[in-house]
Amino acid sequence: MNDRYGYGSDVLATDWRAPRGGRAQQVAAERGLVVEDVDTGWCGAVVGVERAGGMQVVHLEDRRGRRKGFPLGPGFLVDGRPVVLTRPEDRESSTRLAQARQAAARTASGSVRVGGSPARVASGSRIWVEGRHDAELVEKVWGDDLRVEGVVVEMLDGVDDLASLIRGFAPTRDRRLGILVDHLVPGTKETRIVQQAERVSPWVRILGHPYVDVWQSVKPSRLGREAWPVIERGRSWKHGVLAELGWPHRSQTDVALGWKRILSTVRSYSDLEPTLLASVEELIDFVTVPPPHEE
Repeated sequence: MNDRYGYGSDVLATDWRAPRGGRAQQVAAERGLVVEDVDTGWCGAVVGVERAGGMQVVHLEDRRGRRKGFPLGPGFLVDGRPVVLTRPEDRESSTRLAQARQAAARTASGSVRVGGSPARVASGSRIWVEGRHDAELVEKVWGDDLRVEGVVVEMLDGVDDLASLIRGFAPTRDRRLGILVDHLVPGTKETRIVQQAERVSPWVRILGHPYVDVWQSVKPSRLGREAWPVIERGRSWKHGVLAELGWPHRSQTDVALGWKRILSTVRSYSDLEPTLLASVEELIDFVTVPPPHEE
């Protein structure tokens, strides 16, 4: 057949009703996007989208700095092509959803989450920490990882008799012991105790952090501060910190509630100081993964 008018062999096979400029495509009204209103010819960059008078309005600013609002939707051109402007939040919501899904794929420690895997039966190895607050912090950040590995965290009531406790545990190559100690700095009582305890068994690893208390391992920025308060000698450190923060601080109940408040600010490993992170990660590796030369 002679295609005199360029329709092709089948007129109905094409979108013959489409306007000359093409059908309108949906485009998010991102800030800075240059568009033209078809009815008025107003051309300008998107400077915002808001709800006004029961409708969504897009505000455009022309090259002279003048602004004008138009109903969000059809009736605009971008580079001469018809578009339907949509709220930019639609795209942002998709981005936030993708970020949330990505975050959910990892544990608070940053490890890849093992989906559908039940907690392993507890192994013989253990990690000991000095107190309840240490245990609660380790559980919040590393709990998922430890359950997968079957490692139990247990609390010590101080470290004064640490060597004797290690002998009672009787660690072996397959039943290791990792210990996290507070305020482990040169010249302290804790350092002398650890040096003695390390001689008990080669299957024990004792690490620590330099902070007076595990509270200080939480970055002060999580509390809106540049640094933790400095408490003078002779004053209860925890009670003093709570007082400096302006929180209730007179009783042990106040201390417990203060810690809960601090712990609630911890979302993941990124909210903790690197010194604590390094120590806990090394202890977990020690009690779960034998070094290659020992296999």
